[in-house]
Amino acid sequence: MPKANVFNMAGQQVGEIELSEAVFGIEPNQAVVHEVVKNHLANCRQGTQSALTRAEVSGGGIKPWRQKGTGRARQGSTRAPQWTHGGIVFAPKPRDYSYTLNKKVKRLALKSALSAKAAEGAVLVVDELKLESIKTKTVKDLMNNVGATKSVFITPEVNETLVKSARNIPGVITTTAKILSVYDIVNAKQLVIDKAALAIIEEVFA
Repeated sequence: MPKANVFNMAGQQVGEIELSEAVFGIEPNQAVVHEVVKNHLANCRQGTQSALTRAEVSGGGIKPWRQKGTGRARQGSTRAPQWTHGGIVFAPKPRDYSYTLNKKVKRLALKSALSAKAAEGAVLVVDELKLESIKTKTVKDLMNNVGATKSVFITPEVNETLVKSARNIPGVITTTAKILSVYDIVNAKQLVIDKAALAIIEEVFA
């Protein structure tokens, strides 16, 4: 059964906790994780790219020269794609890149990502992620003491004090136990999880 070290807010190790085999101990499925990360990135695309076709470029109404007798290739418009300032062939237009995946696929990917982090020893549990005031230094000191760098802080519910304290640290994001993102987990080097949030993760995703 996978295990994780438990720390206090001072960064001192105060114990060890067993992680759920069903969530943190499965064989990671890399193909499914790749599919879900690809889906996440596609859904993030704005899809606002746009260019003009030959029908939309202004000008080019007159035939540049007569059809025959000049020795040059026949041309019907100065806005054809082969001309400078001409239209774009198959010009990209605004579109929606998003698509959906099955819930079972997304759940398997999440478990795979969590299991991979647990296998690497990159799951760090804090007995209570609680700050008295908004202070970036407190979070930075905690990270230094537990050896965390590019991390995801996971709390039971939205913790405004923690969010505002951590938002100025490069590579650090905060989230809650019920809306975990596979992309964020894969992109992070460590997961710093509140003990109460860990219980929610194991209950919801087991």
